[in-house]
Amino acid sequence: MAQLMYDKGGRLLFTEEMRQEYTILFPQMLPIHFTMLEKVFRLHGYNAVMLTTNHNGIAQEGLKYVHNDTCYPALLVIGQMMDAIKNGGYDPHKIALMITQTGGGCRASNYIHLLRKALQRAGYEYIPVISLNLSGMEKNPGFKLSLPMILQIVHGIVYGDLIMNLANQCRPYELHKGDTDALVKRWTEDLVKDFERGFRAFRHKHARDVMRRICADFASIPMDRSEPRVRVGVVGEIYVKYSPLGNNNLEAFLQSEDCETVVPGVLDFAMFKCDNRSEDHKLYGGRFAAYTVSNLLKKVCRRYQNDLIEMIGHHDIFRKPCTFDHLKTLVKGYLGYGNKMGEGWLLTGEMLELIDSGTHNIVCTQPFGCLPNHVAGKGMVRPIKQRLPHANIVCIDYDPGATRINQENRIKLMLANARMQAKKATPSVAAGEKEKEPLSV
Repeated sequence: MAQLMYDKGGRLLFTEEMRQEYTILFPQMLPIHFTMLEKVFRLHGYNAVMLTTNHNGIAQEGLKYVHNDTCYPALLVIGQMMDAIKNGGYDPHKIALMITQTGGGCRASNYIHLLRKALQRAGYEYIPVISLNLSGMEKNPGFKLSLPMILQIVHGIVYGDLIMNLANQCRPYELHKGDTDALVKRWTEDLVKDFERGFRAFRHKHARDVMRRICADFASIPMDRSEPRVRVGVVGEIYVKYSPLGNNNLEAFLQSEDCETVVPGVLDFAMFKCDNRSEDHKLYGGRFAAYTVSNLLKKVCRRYQNDLIEMIGHHDIFRKPCTFDHLKTLVKGYLGYGNKMGEGWLLTGEMLELIDSGTHNIVCTQPFGCLPNHVAGKGMVRPIKQRLPHANIVCIDYDPGATRINQENRIKLMLANARMQAKKATPSVAAGEKEKEPLSV
């Protein structure tokens, strides 16, 4: 058994010895992106396992250790980890838990302490918790983000956004069920193999070529687009928006309702975080170095996003996402750029961008305990509908007491309204394309 080591503050450390012996468990948020993340960790010698468990007992397990006034994503993530410790078949003396920290003011930075408290209450205080962050918080001798790992994670986000975007546009129309998912699986495996080539895999020219080949492969899937589906955008708090556990398999439900889902990518969120640092400097001053670094990172993300948009644009059957800069301009007159907690103004911007690009039907996922999300999400629906009356937005609350059937019934009412409006519209509008004259809902 590895010897336990603590820092000066009494925090249990993940040691180099543990790296050789321990299994690292981490929760899933984005299925495609995090599948690649798991493979990247394994590529660098970490025995990482992504938790994909999804059942009602996870929320109940979380309620044993997390106060029910705490935000729903924290409750689920901690419940999923505690469930894995107890029922996953792992030796509790040979596992570590990993969770992300952003350095901001919400649960993404703070519920790591709730997790440690839950472990202590359950008698697992000997299980180390690793913080995955880029801010230098909570360092561990046995876990370090090297430059190759960071580059692989960044490219995984870019490729993950591209694959997610294309898969959502192909899956409802594929002639042979399963073709899209098979291609998703193949590319996630091939990309990690490509990462093994070292720095050659991260050259800009090579990345563009990879994106070009991904788009060509998805465009080659046999599809029947003669009957357009109702397009539904999914926005909200980042965990509940993406995680099947957090949103009760929302994307699968929408697919069963014969819909095409449109989910904004993670690159916009990454640029939003960089943009926040720039806006802070403009509003409050601060270190010029932080302002410079954030602008540099934003420039890198912008370059990748422009490449992604360009490659998708080579195929007429696919819709291109808009740039982050365009999304930001849409928010003017709705919210100030100082609204940055949680998803901040980005959440409002994502709804506006969906509507601007012709996706008028939107599910806004609202987790309990996330006040910024309610302000920038549910709180902005009325102003949006006043200016854009054709917007068809439903806000769905996710918490331990909310039943799945009630959530799905509310979404079905939104879809019924969408189909009713589609019958009144022209064929191009029924397809979800941007109409010349807005429809009154």
